Amino acid sequence: MKSILSTLPSILPLVFEWVEKQEALILAKAEGLTEDQQADAIRAGVSSPEKIRVLYVETLPKPERQDLQFLAQQIGLFSPRSIGLALGYGIYLRRDFREARSTLVHECVHVGQHERMNGVRPFLTEYLRECIDPGYPFGSLEQEAIIMTQAICGQNAR
Repeated sequence: MKSILSTLPSILPLVFEWVEKQEALILAKAEGLTEDQQADAIRAGVSSPEKIRVLYVETLPKPERQDLQFLAQQIGLFSPRSIGLALGYGIYLRRDFREARSTLVHECVHVGQHERMNGVRPFLTEYLRECIDPGYPFGSLEQEAIIMTQAICGQNAR
């Protein structure tokens, strides 16, 4: 994993490009949060819940580039168990989890983190670094999302 950490700075521009493209797609095509979902987003730490859009999909999209797919595979992203993905103010959720409040809350915590960190790029830089060291899901950002989701939705969330 240490070698992956050393390649992170060179691959981050490609990650940013993919994430920003996906966020734009979601924002253009998806629906906003309901009033109850906006209230949950605020509890999850989101400052601007009205900006969030959620696109329900059969499976989460993966980057087309092999190097990005390799990075994601190495750090545990896009596994068959993956059900949600926050990309700036755009959120992908698997359609079969449309009614899973805890999944949306979890992704909203990540939106709040990106707001707090002054943008998706600083958030991604830190989040991906933590996915490598100490490893997913043990980084502070992912742990915060897990703990906040449990506090908002109950102990068995996610």
